[in-house]
Order: sequence, then structure tokens, then C-alpha cells
Amino acid sequence: MVHVSDLSWVKRFNHPSEFTKVGENLEVVVLDIDNENRKISLGHKQIEEDPWDTFENVFPVGSYHEATVLRRDDRGAIVQLPYGLEAFAPIKHVKKEDGTLAEPEEVLTVKVIEFNRDDKRILVSHLRYLEDIRREADEQVKQERDKERDVVRKAVKKTQSNVEKSTLGDLDVFSQLKEQLAEEGGEEEGGDDDTEK
Repeated sequence: MVHVSDLSWVKRFNHPSEFTKVGENLEVVVLDIDNENRKISLGHKQIEEDPWDTFENVFPVGSYHEATVLRRDDRGAIVQLPYGLEAFAPIKHVKKEDGTLAEPEEVLTVKVIEFNRDDKRILVSHLRYLEDIRREADEQVKQERDKERDVVRKAVKKTQSNVEKSTLGDLDVFSQLKEQLAEEGGEEEGGDDDTEK
């Protein structure tokens, strides 16, 4: 017997008829022989190397991928990732920007939120992708505001510096004028003394 879980490394089947038909040839590997119960366990997926070793590097948690919605129910959606790999997105994670749920055959960008190599399960989220995009946009707007503030601060500082220089310059002029007036005033006083003598 070939158990349904031993048909494919990447797809989950509810029934063997989703994978093959009665009468078709299927290449298999003997996995176990149970002499006591007179059973032989067979596997089809074992004829190929386990791709999950590679998938761990291709689909790390936090990575983004294009995914096609295959089917959706009340719990969530099964989506197909690159390389034919299927992943699950909980129902709240398949909401689009407009608040509607993604429909079968729609293509979404998803973020890997869990990768379980042992259970051969990947959880993805379109919602987390949208949140990341918003956060990134908000961060960019904040950086632009900060840049504008820096430009304004520098301009204000420069203007203040120029104002202080001109004020100090004006004070120098006033000091010189005061000294000049004082000198002229001193000469006039001295001149009056000369005329009286």
C-alpha cells in the first residue's frame, strides 16, 4: 500500500485519486515489510530526493513570494508557491488591501510566517506583506520628513547666524559712531576752551 502522504513531497492529497487513477503504472520504493500482518508499505515520493532540504533555504521565514490561490474555505486558503509547493494561509491572512478575501486563481504576494521542515508545512500571509509595505512606506515618509526638517533647521541656523553677524556688525558700526561722536564732542569742548582763553 502507498499511503497518501507518500505520494508527493510538495502537495497534499486528500485521496489517491487526486494523484493517480486505477490501472496506471506508478513507480514506487519499498519502505517497510510487515511479515506479521503481511503488509508492504510503499512510497512514490521517495524515488526523488527530499526537496525540503532546499526549500528551507528558498522559503525562509520573512521572505516574500508570488503565490496563486488554489482553493479557499472558512479556515483559510491553500496557495501554490514557486516549484509547485503548496502553503497554507489562515483566513485573516488572505485579506486584500480593499478588505475582501482573495479568490481562487488570484495571484498574491505573500510573506512566509512559518516554515516547518519536519511537518512539511509552510504558513504564509498576504496581510503581513501589506503591513510590511505600509510600515516601509511610513518609514520612508518619516525619513523624508526628517530630511526636510534637517534642511529647514540648517536654513534657520544659517539665517540666525547671518542675523547675529549683521547685528554684531551693526554694533561695531554703532561703537565706531559713538567713538567718533565722542571724539568730535571732545574736540568741540576743547575748542571752546581755546576761544575763552
